[in-house]
Amino acid sequence: MTNRELLEEARKARLKSYAPYSKFQVGAALLTKDGKVYHGCNIENASYTPTNCAERTAFFKAISEGDMEFEKIAIVGGKEGTNADDLCAPCGVCRQVMMEFCDLDEFQIILSDGKENIKVMSLKEIMPYGFSPSNLK
Repeated sequence: MTNRELLEEARKARLKSYAPYSKFQVGAALLTKDGKVYHGCNIENASYTPTNCAERTAFFKAISEGDMEFEKIAIVGGKEGTNADDLCAPCGVCRQVMMEFCDLDEFQIILSDGKENIKVMSLKEIMPYGFSPSNLK
């Protein structure tokens, strides 16, 4: 699957966002190494702490279905009613979840500004001094 196709899947996921408080809607599409796509959207909560990001929603769906080998994730986000016109990078907690399940050098994070600009980074680039299971060995 191309990066543009995966970004389109993330845009579809964003439409399901539940963000009544921040009005900031995020969608993610996670591609497994065997070609499955798991969608995630952000799901807010009135007490804020139980809120779950789109990226973690996609990861937890995949893991709960037994998939644990990932190739890349596409993320789009922006204010409700917009076309997600700015790059929307994953938060620190989502980056840490990626560190748990993804290869530092191979896993790709794809961001788009809703226009033609696409940014592709490895997990190592976005989390250069991250803590992973390898630190505990």
